[in-house]
Amino acid sequence: MSEARRDPASDEPADRLIEVFDLVGPLYRRAQRKVEQDAPIEGLSVGVRAVLNLLREHGPMTVPQMGRAQALSRQFVQRMINDAAARRLVESVPNPAHKRSSLIRLTGEGRTAIGAVIDRERAVLRQIGGDLTETEIAACVRVLSRLLRHLDDVDVD
Repeated sequence: MSEARRDPASDEPADRLIEVFDLVGPLYRRAQRKVEQDAPIEGLSVGVRAVLNLLREHGPMTVPQMGRAQALSRQFVQRMINDAAARRLVESVPNPAHKRSSLIRLTGEGRTAIGAVIDRERAVLRQIGGDLTETEIAACVRVLSRLLRHLDDVDVD
């Protein structure tokens, strides 16, 4: 719901949250296209970028753990891991907690590739966020996190 279409008399939180959902979809798709446009620099697809960043942030994980963390099917995550492994960006290592589900971890090349992507994204985001306050950004993260937690029970497989 854009500001022009929003009924100013309705400040019900549900109506405002609809506005958030209406913005998140196009934001995600445009960000995805931007990553794809810049992908030739590191040659990363959006999906490979997502799993590399997850491993950068959380360390070695299993494919099912990555799927749950990103609300992606295990099959999709496995395809992204296969693509990344073919480029030597990730490697499988034994998982002491589970014999059949290996841990996936970044290689040095993977760490370098995702680091370059994140650095480039930070440079772009610095230009965007100039007039936003920490309080505004924290409120945005809080709202989006609450919406995501509310949808935790949605099956992605």
